Amino acid sequence: GVWRQTRALLFKNCLIKCRTKKSSVQEVLFPLFFLFWLILMSMMHPHRKYDEVTNTMLSPLDTSVLVNFVIGYTPPTRMAREIMKKVASDNFEDGLLTEEYLSEEELEEASTLKPSGFVGVVFKDSMSYQLRFHDSIAMSSVYMESR
Repeated sequence: GVWRQTRALLFKNCLIKCRTKKSSVQEVLFPLFFLFWLILMSMMHPHRKYDEVTNTMLSPLDTSVLVNFVIGYTPPTRMAREIMKKVASDNFEDGLLTEEYLSEEELEEASTLKPSGFVGVVFKDSMSYQLRFHDSIAMSSVYMESR
């Protein structure tokens, strides 16, 4: 019955493996080669470990450099307005001048008219944004390394 068929199938597979030694060796060595290659690559690019940053008292912000400074933002949603209002009032005593724009094109046009003291903020969604300066886009400063 079943035992006889299983034994015959096992014997047949052993005969095939013995007769095709080259492919049998390849079946064993290729995964080992790729495993060695992955280990070698991970050793060439080790994880970066950063030292701990100590707690320090920061000096007060010099607001004299922020005279005539404007922060423009788009799109003018309720959440964007709340965020910009909080930024302008909580971090600066005199408040910071914020302007809302209907589109990114209007924001870019305003940045060309006032290039020295203008920063644009484009809210992509409720959790992400991009800073726009006169001729550049500032991406997030968070260092993320993919493995």
